[in-house]
Amino acid sequence: MYNKNVKKTNKKKKQIYKKINFKNLTKKEFILTIITIVLFIIVFILCYLSFYKYVLKRNFENTVIDFSSKNEETIFEINNVTFFSSCDAKNKSASSSNFTVENLYQYTDMALFITSPKEEKNLENTLKNVYIDNIKFTKSPTLGTPNLYYKNIYNFAKSDIVDSNLINDRLDFNVTSEDEANLDTPTLYNNLANPIVLSYVNSNIKTDYTLTDTSSPITYDGTLLKKCDILLNSISSSISFDIYITNNLDQEFKTTVYIDIPLESEEESIYNGSVTLKKDTNFIFYRYK
Repeated sequence: MYNKNVKKTNKKKKQIYKKINFKNLTKKEFILTIITIVLFIIVFILCYLSFYKYVLKRNFENTVIDFSSKNEETIFEINNVTFFSSCDAKNKSASSSNFTVENLYQYTDMALFITSPKEEKNLENTLKNVYIDNIKFTKSPTLGTPNLYYKNIYNFAKSDIVDSNLINDRLDFNVTSEDEANLDTPTLYNNLANPIVLSYVNSNIKTDYTLTDTSSPITYDGTLLKKCDILLNSISSSISFDIYITNNLDQEFKTTVYIDIPLESEEESIYNGSVTLKKDTNFIFYRYK
């Protein structure tokens, strides 16, 4: 009796093994099995992709909703920038018959006024921390070497270059609530009272260049560019940078500023000495934290 049961069990095992053993499958059964497996894999992949797409969609929607809720109203913005562009030079030697330029440089001072639509100042629309980062020359001049400097507002439109104010990477501002502060170093009043003042300087446009025509007076301004035969398109430049703000609620904001260095306007050209321009802008700070 025991032997019969063992034989029956072994027989069933052989039948099951035969069913799943690919070697014992007919050609038709083998193809159907492969198709079934492939279909199962496809269905699994489609389900996974659908779920992944759904997760991405929900995450994107949540991000948009979160961003939108944080930016229902504008807290900080830059509505205009004031520019002053001119030129200067360091002369190596001068005589009655010639004038040698050691370093001809073009500079553009810019004052960026951060404002708030709300006139009444509170914790939300006053400054706690401010810094500039990610400085890029999106269009570089073909002549000269461009750099960006911090500038004291009281030196705006002056050709003085303070080497220690060169911005190598990131510029952090000291934010103060004092009535009077030393603006020789990067400083902003927390109530938005003073603008960010920067100076774009394109140095060494001409070096050791001798002017033999000294019949007309030499003036240290944009007329030197014309005297030195500098084409404006050879020194045209564009710059961009990010400004980050933390307010007194510890909310964080950012905007990216794009600037084309103005060398001429509808009324004047730097060839005539200088260009002064007030340009309307629309740089909105968006809150990201």
